Amino acid sequence: MTRTTWPTTGLSYGGDYNPDQWSPETWEEDIRLMTEARVNIVTLGVFSWGNYEPEEGRFEFEWLDTVFDLLHAAGIAVDLATPTAAPPIWLHQKHPEILPVTREGMRYWQGGRLGWCASTPIWREQALRIVEVLARRYAAHPALKMWHVSNELGGGNRLCYCDESAAHFRRWLTEKYGTVDALNQAWGTAFWGHRYVDFAQVLPPRDSETVPNPALKLDFERFASAALLEHFEAEAAVLRSITPDLPITTNFMVSSNPSVVDYARWAPRMDVLANDHYTIGRDDAREQELAMSADRMRGMRPDAPWLLMEHSTSAVNWQQRNRAKLPGELVRNSLGHVARGSDGALFFQWRASTAGAEQFHSAMVPHAGTRSKIWADVCELGRHLDALGDVAGTLVEPASVAILMDDESHWAWKAGPKPVNDEPVWKAARDVHRALFDANVLADVVPPWADLSRYRVVVVPGLFLASDDTARSVRAFAEGGGHVLVTFLSGIVDATNRVRAGGYPGAFRHLLGILSEEFFPLLDDGGLALDNGWRAGRWSELVHADEAEIVARYADGDLARSPAVTRRALEGGGSAWYVSTELDRVALADLLSGLLADAGVSPSAEVPSGVEAVRRVGDDRSFLFLLNHGPARVHVPGSGRELLTGRDVEDGLDLDAGGYAVLRER
Repeated sequence: MTRTTWPTTGLSYGGDYNPDQWSPETWEEDIRLMTEARVNIVTLGVFSWGNYEPEEGRFEFEWLDTVFDLLHAAGIAVDLATPTAAPPIWLHQKHPEILPVTREGMRYWQGGRLGWCASTPIWREQALRIVEVLARRYAAHPALKMWHVSNELGGGNRLCYCDESAAHFRRWLTEKYGTVDALNQAWGTAFWGHRYVDFAQVLPPRDSETVPNPALKLDFERFASAALLEHFEAEAAVLRSITPDLPITTNFMVSSNPSVVDYARWAPRMDVLANDHYTIGRDDAREQELAMSADRMRGMRPDAPWLLMEHSTSAVNWQQRNRAKLPGELVRNSLGHVARGSDGALFFQWRASTAGAEQFHSAMVPHAGTRSKIWADVCELGRHLDALGDVAGTLVEPASVAILMDDESHWAWKAGPKPVNDEPVWKAARDVHRALFDANVLADVVPPWADLSRYRVVVVPGLFLASDDTARSVRAFAEGGGHVLVTFLSGIVDATNRVRAGGYPGAFRHLLGILSEEFFPLLDDGGLALDNGWRAGRWSELVHADEAEIVARYADGDLARSPAVTRRALEGGGSAWYVSTELDRVALADLLSGLLADAGVSPSAEVPSGVEAVRRVGDDRSFLFLLNHGPARVHVPGSGRELLTGRDVEDGLDLDAGGYAVLRER
């Protein structure tokens, strides 16, 4: 049972604070500026183990005691991190065996972060020791409101191929399969004669002259996620034994791309779901990618708010070219996350570092100080979040559309050679979400085991791996009157990464009433025409529409006159669509428009093109978030009280290009 006590009153605002990088004189200035910006929470100590314990057994906590007291006196809560994201130098030198080993057999050296293997006993012992020391020292401090286990788990130590990991992997496999014969059957080890006669023979998919068994590779990915979760739970158990009333979280790294660990399976173990999100400068639809990431977070737990634990005030330092945000963009990004379910906006970090690996990563207090657009936006966001206090605890209105997305499916796709090896299958989910975003139709991005009964439309985009349970769930949804859209490369393999024989798209073929006998990926980007005027590209299939009507055929190319898009009407009013090619944006929008109309799904609000509209609701209140991503000033209908300016609205309001508003609706 998770504890959901929120760490702040109202929406949370702040970020990572690293006072150990600065002098005590700067601490005093920091507290003054935090108060000016209306910060109400900071995350402390993410990378501070080496400053807590510079030598084994010798602790220096006095500086942290002072910072705790300063923050508490200013009314600022502490989200205290366990410092296991960065083992100290002395630990690496005393126990180099804790450092991860690459697939090629090279052990990493000291100098990075997350330099540890989750399977190494000495690491677990040392990690839990420092967690207990920290918890006992600050358990009773009134500023402490939440625990933050480590940092971005898996973001550097996701896979380790050392002997300890190999032994742990074998224990995990033994528990999962029970017998080595069951493992051989699941992995199809008859191929290449790689049959095992004992679990002791199994090794991780280390480097070899050819590709590893795809089923072995997939299970190792699953194991790695489970091993990191096991470590999280070990740290959390220590914290719960000492501070049973405080919530515990860790920061996910959920975006529109596959995640490094299976966060959807981690989510039930968190008291508060938290995410780190960073926009990509070269992305031509950054606002939509942000929205999809937030919709994935909400899809893991639709019945509770989540927390944006990190994002950037402006440029980051890890992309090829790091784009600075324009004036107002910081605020608009933050409000976009809040609109879609976050009860706050936190940043990495409070004050920009002048040294170290992230010295050119933007922060709430930039190198230029308070005479900057960043500081102006930081203060404006603080005022806005303060004005939106009544939004805290509300939920995003229920979505009528679900998009199924699964990290295991993506791992299965990457686990061996495929019909195309230069394109990501998960792009299909992004394309569908972008079409819905452009139409202002809210969608939850959910794992395949989610309850689908709350939705009217379920989209299955590029879900390469689909278990039998997933196939049954989608079928039951459609036969109960729901509308299903399945795209190419869905349902191809089962839960063991074995191809489903009998024709594509295996898991969903009977529901769709079609059979695809062969893939015809395009070898160039010339594209395809369909006979109803739609355009497509990248992919095509030889499809037989056995029990489905043909919505569109290929008009040219190798498969001219063959079915490209089909629809099967189901008893009970539902439908099952199949799209065997990659439709372009115009065609996909047209298809979805008709499907949504059939399902009775309408936009969140009638607003001009380029305006994002999302509603959050409580028992007696409703808030409409409006974000203008377009290039021109527009008029948006609505009535109520606009909370960011405090003015009453009767006949709608005007939004400048890049502008934003939050309407408490009547």
